[in-house]
Amino acid sequence: MTAVVVIAIFVALAGVTLAGTWAIERANPPSGRFVDVDGGRLHVEELGAADAPPVLLLHGASGNLGDMRLALGERLAQRYRVILIDRPGHGWSDRPGGRDDASPARQAELIHQVLIKIGIGKVIVLGHSWSGALATAYTLAYPDAVSGLVLLAPVTHPWPGGIGWINNVVATPVIGALIAHTLILPMGYFVLTPGVAFVFAPDIPPPDYGARTGVAMLLRPREFIANAQDLAGLKDFVRAQSPRYGEIKVPTAIIAGDKDHVVYTDIHARAIARQLPQATLTVLPGVGHMVEYAATDLVVQAIDDVAAKGGR
Repeated sequence: MTAVVVIAIFVALAGVTLAGTWAIERANPPSGRFVDVDGGRLHVEELGAADAPPVLLLHGASGNLGDMRLALGERLAQRYRVILIDRPGHGWSDRPGGRDDASPARQAELIHQVLIKIGIGKVIVLGHSWSGALATAYTLAYPDAVSGLVLLAPVTHPWPGGIGWINNVVATPVIGALIAHTLILPMGYFVLTPGVAFVFAPDIPPPDYGARTGVAMLLRPREFIANAQDLAGLKDFVRAQSPRYGEIKVPTAIIAGDKDHVVYTDIHARAIARQLPQATLTVLPGVGHMVEYAATDLVVQAIDDVAAKGGR
């Protein structure tokens, strides 16, 4: 195969990626508003009454605010002011600091700017999966702004193993951008549905989960790169942060499944539960990674319990 043919193939794949990105964004327009932060803006959607107790829902890796909205947002909006945010670089949010914004601490800083601008005082912070590190980082950085903490299948401690070869490659400068702008989207259409099934297993995704959450947004080059960078830096971040968890004094509910093969419950949920002075831990038998879908009633009750304790 000559160099000219190789170049032609990559040019064609780049064209497919551009067209696919346009189609994905057209099918998943912004659902909320944009709030200015340092260097850019974040996409924010609010549900419920403005004078209700606020709850911040933080989505995990490979997703956007649509995931939390489908699982919990509309249910909680009956009695809470629900704040949903696309994390920096995900969904419709900017990534103003580029690679620097992969740090949960930096994302916490940008999200705090949003909450101040929309008039939120103390808030219950809920983080799923990757955002277990973000929710705890936020609570450590802004303890006076948090009334309670809910962690669902959270990442909190360093773990054995890696993050998958494709994320390592895409997180690499230059070559990662080339792959993201040519190969990821065309290939992604074939692995997206099996990937969702893997994350939910042994549970079953809701009908039309992909369409209702806009999960295909992940395949856009800028978001896939951001997601890979988030994952690449996570282990070192939680290794440095985890000794500080004892400083978190707010009421905390931790919920995880004993069949979670994405974020191991023994390494993360059980470990942080031992460190937090006001934590309750619930491990659900036979449940996988997506506990907010598998046990929605229990998660809502945990939020209510945390809100009641935080109010006292």
